Amino acid sequence: MTDSPVMMLTGGSRGIGAEIARAAQALGWHVSLGLRDPARVPEGLDPALLDTFAYDATVRDAEAAWAGAVMAQHGRIDAIVASAGLFTSSSIVEAPEAEVDTLLEVNLRAPRRLAMASWDALKAAGRGRVIILGSLSGKRVASAGSGLYSVSKFAAVGLAHALRYEGWDHGIRATAVCPGLVATDMGETAAAGSRAAQQMTQPEEVAHLVMEAIGLSNTASVPEIHINCRTDGIF
Repeated sequence: MTDSPVMMLTGGSRGIGAEIARAAQALGWHVSLGLRDPARVPEGLDPALLDTFAYDATVRDAEAAWAGAVMAQHGRIDAIVASAGLFTSSSIVEAPEAEVDTLLEVNLRAPRRLAMASWDALKAAGRGRVIILGSLSGKRVASAGSGLYSVSKFAAVGLAHALRYEGWDHGIRATAVCPGLVATDMGETAAAGSRAAQQMTQPEEVAHLVMEAIGLSNTASVPEIHINCRTDGIF
């Protein structure tokens, strides 16, 4: 069994997720990465504080199998971070149902299943932590091209709040982390050339705030964190 706190993290092969893994390990966390390709481990991670699991967010029994493997190996789950996400600029009225289903599967349903699969372990921890990577697109619709993506992220932010209420009496604290444009592949796609990467929020800044939220006591819950690189609507 593992003495270090254990984090289950999706979307850790690159971008924000990879930076969260590095930041967590720097604070002594053991990180279990759920990766579509377990061989795609990002650089800079300590193998002694790492394990990987073949994980596909569109496979509906994947979360239960992964959580079971983590419990069998470590005997604990102290935090889950749902960082995997899918972006689309398709029209809200023209996108085919299959595309909508995939978007919701990755951005909403998979994080819910991850919480469900790890829930008993998070309760046992006494201070379990849930981080849902939402988006400022889950707080406002900035353009027609972000409408469908926004729908999925509004739902993800709602999920974080629902989990916060569900787990409160068990010491579980949930936070929706809502960045705007971040200098990742997804962020650059969303920016569509409107902003240079160096002018965007950097992924390590998001990771820092994630770990700050995780490290707070049960009496200092932060329901949402909004992060932006520009003045933007109400944020």
